[in-house]
Amino acid sequence: MEESKITLTDAALREGAEKGMDAFLQVFTDEYLKATGGDISAETMPLLNGWQHTLLGYHIFRREVLDGGFVQLIQNGYGPYIFDNPFAKAMRMAGARKFANLVFEARNIYKKNQEDLERDRTDEEFMAMYEQYEAFDEIEEQFMEIEEETTETIASYVNEHIADFAEIRE
Repeated sequence: MEESKITLTDAALREGAEKGMDAFLQVFTDEYLKATGGDISAETMPLLNGWQHTLLGYHIFRREVLDGGFVQLIQNGYGPYIFDNPFAKAMRMAGARKFANLVFEARNIYKKNQEDLERDRTDEEFMAMYEQYEAFDEIEEQFMEIEEETTETIASYVNEHIADFAEIRE
């Protein structure tokens, strides 16, 4: 599979931007999810470029962590996508330094406990993980505090480097 051409209309981007930074970024990530069939795997990785994966990674990270924290993110299979790729480094390059530092902190916990964090569990065992991995709690709280600022930083970066994220047509 080769990289697919992600093309967005100027009108869709303007409409998203009018609704706010979240909606602006979602115009991109919706197309990325469509291009990959919503499946992030070895087969679909080549369909997006590095910056597109970074933005999709932020979308997934934000959705999962805001909904159920790092335990949910990892149990839903996204640990390798976030922590085994240069996601945090790319976030730092995009200007989201505080966020990148939090991802590096979480990565350290993940790497020390990866096998246990990723193993299949019953619902009861899954819920118990929140107590077992309280080390993530403070990082999650810090993310909640900087989430809006981080999303704004990323939206600005995308807007300033739009050609890295999609081809825009009228």
